[in-house]
Amino acid sequence: MTSIVVFDYGFGNVRSMLRAVYNLGADVTLTSDYRASLEADGLVVPGVGAFAACMEGLRSVRGDRVIQDRLQAGRPVLGVCVGEQIMFESGTEHDENAQGLGLIGGEVTALDADVVPHMGWNTVTAGHGSRLLAGIESERFYFVHSYAAMGAKDKDVPNVDFSSGDGIGDGNGKGTVTWCDYGRSHFVAAYERGPLSATQFHPEKSAQAGAQLLRNWIGTFPDCG
Repeated sequence: MTSIVVFDYGFGNVRSMLRAVYNLGADVTLTSDYRASLEADGLVVPGVGAFAACMEGLRSVRGDRVIQDRLQAGRPVLGVCVGEQIMFESGTEHDENAQGLGLIGGEVTALDADVVPHMGWNTVTAGHGSRLLAGIESERFYFVHSYAAMGAKDKDVPNVDFSSGDGIGDGNGKGTVTWCDYGRSHFVAAYERGPLSATQFHPEKSAQAGAQLLRNWIGTFPDCG
């Protein structure tokens, strides 16, 4: 049975994610244990709240180390909402700039829109060859956020081979970016590169489209085809 850990660092709507993964028939565990998080087939990093606080909470339980070590081993990681944002280099909220994990080039900033937060269903423009969005390119997904990354650049990460085997992206180590528009902002809705995946929207709250995205993600695991 496929094993998935939802990483527990105090910043996430974990019940919905646990239920969504369980409903797909996976063995799902909520934990911050380093060994269990490292060895699971997949790791989900949720996130709700402020960028800086999430980073502090993640580091307090060595979550940054778990993510780095998994990627170095080619083991899939999925960041969701603020769990996606902290994969970027930095985030600025209320004039406070905080350092992220630096796995994706770019900065998380405030949405430029008349109504914030961006809350509810929205369509996305899937990146060419996206495996996360395969078969659901025209579906709507559920968003709840006031900040986002307005661009994404591939970064060299020590000892991580983004072009290896069963990962996702374009197969040559380059990332695949899915976009969304809200207000005057054109922002990153999802990013896929090798073992690293991330979504600004909530797949666990996106009904059948979200369930299919999670299936697609699990389908990228080694031995899952």
